[in-house]
Order: sequence, then structure tokens, then C-alpha cells
Amino acid sequence: MFENLTERLSKSLKNLRGQGRLTENNIKEAMRDVRMALLEADVALPVVKEFVEQVQQRAIGQEVIGSLTPGQALIKVVRDELTSLMGEQCDELNLQAPAPIVVLMAGLQGSGKTTTVAKLSRWLIERKNKSAMVVSCDVYRPAAIKQLETLATEVGAQFFQSDITQKPIDIATAAITEARKTFADVVLIDTAGRLHIDDEMMSEIKDLHSAVQPTETLFVVDSMTGQDAANTAKAFNDTLPLTGIILTKTDGDARGGAALSVRHITGKPIKFLGIGEKTDALEPFHPDRIASRIIGQGDVLSLIEEAERTVDKKEAAKLVSKLKKGKGFDFEDFRSQIVQMRNMGGVASLMEKIPGINEMPEKAKGLINDKEINRMEAIINSMTPKERHFPKLIKGSRKRRIANGSGTKIQEVNNLLKQFGNMQKMVKQASKKRGMANIMRGKKAQQVMRRRRF
Repeated sequence: MFENLTERLSKSLKNLRGQGRLTENNIKEAMRDVRMALLEADVALPVVKEFVEQVQQRAIGQEVIGSLTPGQALIKVVRDELTSLMGEQCDELNLQAPAPIVVLMAGLQGSGKTTTVAKLSRWLIERKNKSAMVVSCDVYRPAAIKQLETLATEVGAQFFQSDITQKPIDIATAAITEARKTFADVVLIDTAGRLHIDDEMMSEIKDLHSAVQPTETLFVVDSMTGQDAANTAKAFNDTLPLTGIILTKTDGDARGGAALSVRHITGKPIKFLGIGEKTDALEPFHPDRIASRIIGQGDVLSLIEEAERTVDKKEAAKLVSKLKKGKGFDFEDFRSQIVQMRNMGGVASLMEKIPGINEMPEKAKGLINDKEINRMEAIINSMTPKERHFPKLIKGSRKRRIANGSGTKIQEVNNLLKQFGNMQKMVKQASKKRGMANIMRGKKAQQVMRRRRF
């Protein structure tokens, strides 16, 4: 997400970063580029105009021009205004209400609403330690009920059975009654996809809302529709009291116009981002962290949180212990690291959180992707256990067998062996006393960052 916008903004701001003095003229010139970058990202025009005016007003004042490092000061102003535009702080679900907390999910057809219900259930169960019940009130699409039942089983949520012959209000009220009996913490109600111009369907969801009185009413919308996503959310909000927005399919949206437009146009916070197809691909929306990503400064805090949540600490400790004892880094260890990286969302998710990654040459970035990592894993999986532990055994006939088994070419096997040889040298150097001390210092630095954050 935001790849195109990040690239354009980085170029515009890079020219100002090292300048010793900024003037009204070069600030206005830079803001013209910023304006074009935002418009190309499909940000709504009123949002672009207000954002540019706010940045120029602050930049031309003493805040930037009077600064000792005006280029850096301007970048901070841009980041602060982006954060303000998207809502200042993370606005998660209200989980303080009496149980069962009712969450009503609304959205357009094809926006990914049913999948998002499952994702949100998993997030509540795994991150917030809440029990979740899901129920489908979509009586117009028979497959929707079965789809939600399948997803509920996958994420470990309770599923309340419904039928297309029932009325949505009857289904929802019966589910809430059952949730009270089973002591479920949260009930998530999936509704039928509808258009704001469909008066009959809008009337139905208004009646449903009145009957269940939800704590949260969330609008699920496809981020790839750009500023139209914000306009559609506003149209829904005019007839249904929304408490927040969930943007889906952000992993396929290189522009980011929806994220920058929704809060300004609707007045409602973005609560979550859908970042992939799997049920764990949902993350809370942190405006300050997203703003840092947009201007190419990465998102180290999210990276640390993701690592703490997903990295297998026992496996990591085993590897450190192994290296301390002088045992070499082998392909089994490498494969384990690939699995850990996949658990953190894959290469694409990690790269957008790394500061300065946008300044990396395009050719180099093209070599680091999930497809390449999957190819490496396939090659490693085609090796015998002995070959993984002793890579030097892999010669002519073994290379041919591994290439055939992994569906790759011998040249690709050779490339991996060469890259792995270089990696072994680096790990060997890092595992020496001085290297281990540096690693530990890095861990202490992360702990300091967390203390400062909280």
C-alpha cells in the first residue's frame, strides 16, 4: 500500500532534506509536487487542498524557515499533517461495554465483508483474549451462511446457525440471546451487501440496527476504489450511525487514496486495514505509523510488535545457542527463518515497514520478494536432511536432482548455494563475541524504544 505515493513524496521531499535554507518559493514548488502526488493517489480534491494549505501555512512560518535543519523540519510537518488527516491516534473497538458486545458489519457487495468478520473474530480471540460468536443475517446469498460457518471453524469462533427463510432481525436477536447464555464476549453480525441507493435494503439495515443497538457499527469498504470508498462510506453514514471504517484489500492498493480521504470526508475513524486474504491479515490502523510509512520512514514499532507476536522464541533461542557453541548455520536454520518471516506477513509486509527501503534501487528491490523466497524454500525442501546440514555435499548429480524436485533450474540452485555461502560467513562473523555483543545491544535498544513509546 502507498508504494506510488511514497515514491513520489520521497522524491519531492528529498530535494529539500539537505538544504540549509528554505524559502517561500522552494516550499511552494515542493508542495506543487506533493499536490500532484496526492491527486495521482486518488485522494479527494477537498482533502488535497486542505492538506496542502495546512502544510504551507506551517512551513512558511518560523516552524520550518527558522529551523536549524529546515529540510528535516518540513518533513516533520508533512508527517504530522498526514497523521492529523488520518485521525491522530489508533481508534480500536470499544470493548468496555457490557457483554455481549454487539458489532454490526455493513458494506457493499464484494467488499470482503464476510471474510473481514472472520478476521476480526480471530483478532479478538488471539490479540484481546475475547470469545467471539459470529452470525450471518445475509438471507439473500445462501453461500454466505456456509462461508461464514467455514471461516468460523477456521478461526475458532462460535457460529450461530441461521437460515435464508428467517428475517434478519429475528436471526440477530436470537444470536444475541444465545451469546448471553454461552457467555460470549462479542457477537459479530454479518449483513447482506447493499448499495446506499437501494432504499429497501437500507431500510432493512436501519431496522436491524435499531433492534440490536450495536456498540460498534463498522462499514467495510474496498480501498482499491480510492476516493469513491470515502464517498460511499459518507452516503452510508448519512443513514446509518457508523462508528468506524475497515479498509479491505489494501495489499493490492498502491495508491492509498481511500486511507487519506475517509476520515476527512466521513468524520469517522479507520479502525482496521485488511492486508491480505488470510484470516490473520488484519491490523489496527495507526495514523502516525501509516504517515511514517508514506514518507518513507518505515514503521519500526509495528515491526517489533509483529516480531514479538509471531517469532518462535524457542526456535530463536535454539539458533543463538547453536551459534554460541560454534556450530554452523545450515539450510535447516535458513528454512526456519523463512517460516518465521512468512509468519510476520511475508517479505512485502516487512519491506514497507523498514525505514529507507524506498531509497533502495528498484533492481535490488525486485530481487527481494515473496515469490523468490518461496522458490528458495522449494529448493531447500528438495534437499535431503544430510544435504541441508552439510551443503558442501551438493555437487553435480545432487544439484540436478534438487532442481528437478523443486521445479527450478540448476543455475537457480547454484545461485542459492552461493548466496547461502555468503550468508554463512556473515552469521559466523556475527556469532563471535563482539558480534553477539552488538546483537544484544540491538535488543536493548529495542527495549528502550518500547519504554519510550509506552
